[in-house]
Amino acid sequence: MSGRQGNKLPSNLPQLQNLIKRDPTSYTEEFLQQYHHYQSHVEIFTFQPDKPSKELAELLMFLAQVAHCYPEHMASFPQQLKELLSYHHTVLDPDLRMTFCKALILLRNKNLINPTSLLELFFQLLRCHDKLLRKTLYTHIVTDIKNVNAKHKNNKVNTALQNFMYTMLRDSNPTAAKISLDAMIELYRRNIWNDAKTVNVITTACFSKVTKVLVASLKFFLGKDEDEKQDSESESEDDGPTARDLMMRYATNKKTTKRKKKLEKAMKVLKKQKKKSKPEVFNFSAIHLIHDPQDFAEKLLKQLENCKERFEVKMMLMDLISRLVGIHELFLFNFYPFVQRFLQPHQREVTKILLFAAQASHQLVPPEIIQSVLMTIANNFVTDKNSGEVMTVGINAIKEITARCPLAMTEDLLQDLVQYKTHKNKNVMMSARTLIHLFRSLNPEMLQKKFRGKPTEASVEARIHEYGELDAKDYIPGAEVLEVEDQKEKGGTQEEADGWESASLSEEEDNEDGEWIDVHHSSDEEQQQVAEKVKTMPMEERKAKAAAVSTSRLLTQEDFKKIRLAQLSKELNSAPGKAAKRKYIEIDDEDEEEGRGELLSLRDIEHLHKKPKSDKETRLATAKAGKTDRKEFVKKKTRINPFASSSNKEKQKNKNFMMMRYSHSVRTKNKRSFREKQLALRDALLKKRKQLL
Repeated sequence: MSGRQGNKLPSNLPQLQNLIKRDPTSYTEEFLQQYHHYQSHVEIFTFQPDKPSKELAELLMFLAQVAHCYPEHMASFPQQLKELLSYHHTVLDPDLRMTFCKALILLRNKNLINPTSLLELFFQLLRCHDKLLRKTLYTHIVTDIKNVNAKHKNNKVNTALQNFMYTMLRDSNPTAAKISLDAMIELYRRNIWNDAKTVNVITTACFSKVTKVLVASLKFFLGKDEDEKQDSESESEDDGPTARDLMMRYATNKKTTKRKKKLEKAMKVLKKQKKKSKPEVFNFSAIHLIHDPQDFAEKLLKQLENCKERFEVKMMLMDLISRLVGIHELFLFNFYPFVQRFLQPHQREVTKILLFAAQASHQLVPPEIIQSVLMTIANNFVTDKNSGEVMTVGINAIKEITARCPLAMTEDLLQDLVQYKTHKNKNVMMSARTLIHLFRSLNPEMLQKKFRGKPTEASVEARIHEYGELDAKDYIPGAEVLEVEDQKEKGGTQEEADGWESASLSEEEDNEDGEWIDVHHSSDEEQQQVAEKVKTMPMEERKAKAAAVSTSRLLTQEDFKKIRLAQLSKELNSAPGKAAKRKYIEIDDEDEEEGRGELLSLRDIEHLHKKPKSDKETRLATAKAGKTDRKEFVKKKTRINPFASSSNKEKQKNKNFMMMRYSHSVRTKNKRSFREKQLALRDALLKKRKQLL
């Protein structure tokens, strides 16, 4: 009888729910009975909203599950739920409030509620002091907005929610503001709300008085977009001469020491060219979507000057300002004196502050402003009274700043810094050499003659542009090679036949030595002849021919490859060799020509060519960490009672030898016969065996 009583439909809601989903029309009366029951419970609930009600919670979930089966009867049900939750969410029982939210989420998943109004209600519920509820709502908000924009961007819903979130970021409740900001950041990272409006709404959080909201927004702008980084790494390199091409040319020619050295030079120049031609990696696209970066940076600087937060928060503000100034090339002249106050060797996190000063430098900053920063770094860091690491960091910072603003470097300061090339500390010496290497490509005229290196065509053309000057060309540099080559190809084919005959004769003569023969390649010979012919042309004629080629024909990949080969030949002779007369300018460091993207890394400032010597404490700690614990090899005491005192035999071992020397036991022990010693040893072994068992 009890089993049949349990199967009655009005009281068994899960079974009724299952039957209604199968055949809604047959169970309309039972559904209406439960619906009226729910309405009566709601009337009771309105009088005492703070009391828990298990029956109401069960009816809520039941009606939410079957609401799509009776749309006429349940038309007002979602709105009623939202009103009840909106009016009484502050006093509701936590379990019942969670049930209300789950019922609304279920109705939203069945597409019975408008997403805009429901999400606005959920954002208001973030003010509740219920951690589990806030976590559930945050997950639903992100998932629901993702589903709304799954097939196509729903701009109407997105605009309404973004406008509402703009007000939520200014909410008096810090928890609600923080979760709203986290939701926007998560949606941006999932490429759902990756538009400029979202980014500019998040910029308002950078001026929040709540520290958690401020730090979260700063971390958003200071983060890195890993997807873009991976995409940039996966991009194929430009077509041009590869290391394989150079190796094949060397392999098919006669092996000589001269050609081997020439190959090494060409490989080194090719490596530099590839590093220079790397595309800029945009570390985070959000900074590029800010509408008014100048005004944003000025407000951040004003906030930084009056900031009373922790030092770490101030560092994050300085980092963001420096990135804005460097990426957008802003004019924020008050930022440099502010940073200049912290440029002391004893300053906490001084390497990061030097990094910020380098990031905020660009070509449009007046040189006088950057010169004061350079002089401060040189006076405070690059002095003999400081350690080698401090001097190295200072020279590295000066190098990075001048790489972005070359006009800031004065000739006197450069000559002083170059003298550290012969410093006794290897780190300082190598940093000074990297500075020399930088100015060989920027402006060799500022260096002394012995530091300029071998003069080449590329070094002659190198110069620093004046302040505000743009180097816009109406031609492709190096395109004159194509026109010269075309003229040569039209010149005649009879010379080629003669060339092949002479080549075959020379091959037969050289083959008698038994060495590798020189296999002639027409492309190699033509390239060398073209390079020689271009060298004899005056500069104006080169530009005219390059402009004519650039405007008269479409260049193919092969044409660009030939242009790059011609450009490489300009720097081939300037590659550091091993001749004795060039001992002053040899630099074998491969990290100097790193491709400079928009942002610097801390390694560019802190890079040390020689590992610093560890102090005594560090060496002792390393030695102790390397020693293994040998406790398992120590003899274990097999005492029956571990708390018992030591025996007389153990005490005798600790007595003074001179006291025990004349004792009765020692004297009688020496007088024992061999048989007595055997018996004593047997007894001792038997006793030890019993103890072990």
